[in-house]
Amino acid sequence: MSVPAGEPGNLAHAAFERFLRARECREVLGCFGELCRQLGLQGSGLQLYRGLRAALNSWSAKALWSKLDKKAGHKDYDQGTACASTKCLVVGAGPCGLRAAIELALLGARVVLLEKRDSFSRNNVLHLWPFTIHDLRVLGAKKFYGRFCTGTLDHISIRQLQLILLKVALLLGVEVHVNVQFKGLVPPVGKAGGQGGWRAVLQPGSSPLSNYEFDVLISAGGGKFVPEGFKRKETRGKLAIGITTNFINRHSRAEVEVAEISGVARIYNQKFFQNLYNKTGIDLENIVYYKDDTHYFVMTAKKQSLIKKGVILQDKADIESLLSPENVNRDALLSYAKEAANFSTSYRLPELEFALNHRDLPDVDMFDFTCMTRSENAALVREHNGARLLLGLVGDCLVEPFWPLGTGVARGFLAAFDAAWMVRRWAAGTPPLEVLAERESIYQHLSQTSPDNTNKNISQYSIDPATRYPNINLQAIKPSQVRDLYLVGMVEVDHKRKSDSRLSTAVSGDAYEELLSWCQASTAGYRGVTVTNFTTSWTSGLALCALVHHFRPDLVDLGSVDPQDPIRTHQMMLDAAEQELGIQPVLSSAEMAAMAEPSRLGLITYLSQFYEAFKTSPEAEELSKKPLSPRGTRGAILFLSKLQKNRNLAHKRVQDSAQKDAEAKRSRRDMEPPSHGDSSDACYFCNRRVYILERASAEGRFFHRSCFQCQRCGATLRLGDYAFHEEDGHFYCSLHSPNPPGMELPQDEPPALPEGGAAVARPPSNAGRPCVSPKEGAPNPPQPPLAAPQPRTEPGAAGDEDAEDTVDVEEQELLAQPGGDAREQEGPGAEPRGAAEEGEEGRGRRKIILTPLEKLKLSTLNLLTTEAEPEPPPKPARLRLQAAPEALPALWREQGIWEEDEETAMEKEALEESDSEEEEEEEEEGTDLDIMAESCLDLGEEEKYPTWKRTLTRRAREAQMKRFCKAQAIQRRLEEIEVTFGELEQQGIKLEKLLRDEDGNPADQKTQWMNQLLYLVQKKNSLMSEESDLMIAVQELKLEEQQWQLDQKLRCYMNMEESLKTPEDCVAEQEILVQLLEVVNKRNVLIHIQEEKRLSELRA
Repeated sequence: MSVPAGEPGNLAHAAFERFLRARECREVLGCFGELCRQLGLQGSGLQLYRGLRAALNSWSAKALWSKLDKKAGHKDYDQGTACASTKCLVVGAGPCGLRAAIELALLGARVVLLEKRDSFSRNNVLHLWPFTIHDLRVLGAKKFYGRFCTGTLDHISIRQLQLILLKVALLLGVEVHVNVQFKGLVPPVGKAGGQGGWRAVLQPGSSPLSNYEFDVLISAGGGKFVPEGFKRKETRGKLAIGITTNFINRHSRAEVEVAEISGVARIYNQKFFQNLYNKTGIDLENIVYYKDDTHYFVMTAKKQSLIKKGVILQDKADIESLLSPENVNRDALLSYAKEAANFSTSYRLPELEFALNHRDLPDVDMFDFTCMTRSENAALVREHNGARLLLGLVGDCLVEPFWPLGTGVARGFLAAFDAAWMVRRWAAGTPPLEVLAERESIYQHLSQTSPDNTNKNISQYSIDPATRYPNINLQAIKPSQVRDLYLVGMVEVDHKRKSDSRLSTAVSGDAYEELLSWCQASTAGYRGVTVTNFTTSWTSGLALCALVHHFRPDLVDLGSVDPQDPIRTHQMMLDAAEQELGIQPVLSSAEMAAMAEPSRLGLITYLSQFYEAFKTSPEAEELSKKPLSPRGTRGAILFLSKLQKNRNLAHKRVQDSAQKDAEAKRSRRDMEPPSHGDSSDACYFCNRRVYILERASAEGRFFHRSCFQCQRCGATLRLGDYAFHEEDGHFYCSLHSPNPPGMELPQDEPPALPEGGAAVARPPSNAGRPCVSPKEGAPNPPQPPLAAPQPRTEPGAAGDEDAEDTVDVEEQELLAQPGGDAREQEGPGAEPRGAAEEGEEGRGRRKIILTPLEKLKLSTLNLLTTEAEPEPPPKPARLRLQAAPEALPALWREQGIWEEDEETAMEKEALEESDSEEEEEEEEEGTDLDIMAESCLDLGEEEKYPTWKRTLTRRAREAQMKRFCKAQAIQRRLEEIEVTFGELEQQGIKLEKLLRDEDGNPADQKTQWMNQLLYLVQKKNSLMSEESDLMIAVQELKLEEQQWQLDQKLRCYMNMEESLKTPEDCVAEQEILVQLLEVVNKRNVLIHIQEEKRLSELRA
């Protein structure tokens, strides 16, 4: 089958090999042109592909044809005839544009792709979801780039990804034109019968493509270019400054040994970032490190840190001016990035040297991602002179990705598949409005997609949305709803935003009168209570007691209420509402007892929270025979309130134990009303005026949300995640809390048991010596355990009310040992056990509830080793064949296999299938693509890495990445909520000033303002509930990180030979195990409260 030297076929095969190995855009295009000339092939589309396949029969060519033939044979493509008469123009040769072009070519369409550049120079690295890895393998990615996703690698540089996709696109007949820029559309000229088609305005105008007529335009030109007719909307968070940097990767052994950082975030690993700041002055929110062609780092930096380090010369309000080149010290920026990279890798990367970008400058960039934009719609149709044009968006111009989530290329590929499906439906003659309606129905799912909520069987993915999105409703949007997306003639497109009329429509009813009527009905029949207004009717405190007693009689002992002591009565009810109902105070007890006219607005705001929490339909009230619990929207606030109370009580217990008169102090504190909080109008921190909408409270103090910061580090604090020190009256973050019980330890110490638990002896310094983690020094220090409710077994003094209130009933039930009597205690508002258990058993995560013996067995489980076979070192990312075994970190010890549901088994099976394909490819390729030339491992070492081990290793990396992505999504949403809070506060301040104005405004005008204020309060309460949900998720992330850290320590001890363990090692091992089980119990508490909230929301 070989061709003699000098024959045309031999020259063509040589050209094909050069094409496969080409590493620059221009080189790829040149080699492909030479290949076609050698074979005498012309034209485009699948016809060109068939000609190449018939002419090239070398081993490497046949292996590639096998993969592409299998891909092209999918039923969705109808053997390349589904769009045979369709002509497409794709703008942009980024990964998403190229991926869309490939799908359109497989459908049989003529595809022309424009790119304004002629080089691929972006070294930045993209995180790949499992389905993107599988998808690229199916396209033959490893034939072009042999290191693609080798071993546990799950990322690739943008440049390499573009090269792979460009080569595939060329082979499938896509016409690629570089140095051509799309500038706009030329409507068809009026011809008889409506003939003629849409054309593009191009630069240079002399391009022969100026005469190319097409009926489909796919824009992948990036976020700054969106074709006319599409409207954009943005979400704004707090100022966010990103820094990317690339260093030269020399692939030395020292570099291979440095572990990557899939992502570490301040939100759950505060200690690492505090250490970074203390040592270098660099203040970051997160950092990621990947190894590919370069050492790639990306991080989010804080503005004040950049100013102090001299990176930003002057602080400016305008973001564009702030980050303009003339306001940035380039040398200081390089130093900043290099110092952060060195610290995060424990200074183990030798001789860091910047890679160069396309301008031959150090590849360091600083960018703003405060505002994230997305298109309001994914497609539209334009018609002019009888000619229709279908326009679709993919990539950043559809949805601008939030880089820390690593969703850009994955969602970009999904959008490319969706666009191809839309074109297929268009070519099949489906009515345009139906095509648009279906596309918009699919687009609704894109921003919420993740590896968890897409179909697990990734090997079955195709352009058909049903194969990717579970239970998708393709008719969610009706054709009648997308008529505005069908533009006829030369339509003037209005790019202005629609005015926000939510306020006026939301307050059309009389919320003030409705609230008053509800309060009257809820307090009717109580002795001494007559509600006629929101001032004098509430001064005695009896009305508030009656209101709470109506819904939660267990919280109020009406017989013990003293009408002559209104301040104490109000304080008692404020505490009960906050600790048992999750309702934050708005006024102090003294203000409520006085109830002057200025406090009326505060009281109305406060009572509206009860209204939202307990308002139910008449049917629900009749069916419910037990005391009502707050509706689901307040469940998270309630849980955080109790969690914070437990932390404070534990902290007080630590302080009081060091004082002989502790009980006397506590008794005196209980008898006296708190001296703080006499006025809710003054901020506790800055003493400035606090209006109702901007008012927050904690520990009886009232303040601006923006003033709620750690006394030591200035970090923003949030309710449910702070520490309060009564001695100095200051608030702290968990890292800087004075003597926080069980909250933080030095890096070398294991986390302590929960508050009040037995003290844990610190392992001797040599105890951990045999099991030093390969990532020691990397940003994965042990995390502080969550200050969860104390176990019921903690001894407490008789009559100590603080001890009795430490743990609520639900948490007692979960923390109690099986067979105990905790389940006999049913508190008000607790769910029926049967319903809760049924809901919990239906969720895969409830598998975490085990007996202590089962937990012990699970903790000692090591699926990756056997007695007969010692655990081999894993393959390092991408360069697993380049280093000796002793140089490689034991990555699969990172396994924390605690929970797995049935769905993940399907994904695991698909990954194993994909890994099997990879093994086959590597066996076929042998020394191809210079891989073995760089190898220092023989094939015998490769046999030590079976597919299932590589699969589990990858799953561990994915779990770490998932935790990081979740943290970043939470952080982003918290910042967006903060911005929204600011907007609501500004509106609320204006309304409050109008309502407090003594001028003779008409009564109906004041009523309208009051209704508007109540609407804003409702919006604020809704945001607070969402914020509390997010903070619970933060606590869960902290526990996950802590569990992972403890699991690594425990595995180190368990992997030691028993004969080599010292008594100190055995003690340390048992202590870590106890801590690990405690963390699992705490995670159970969070899972339970989430399930409780879900069930309450279903009932509501």
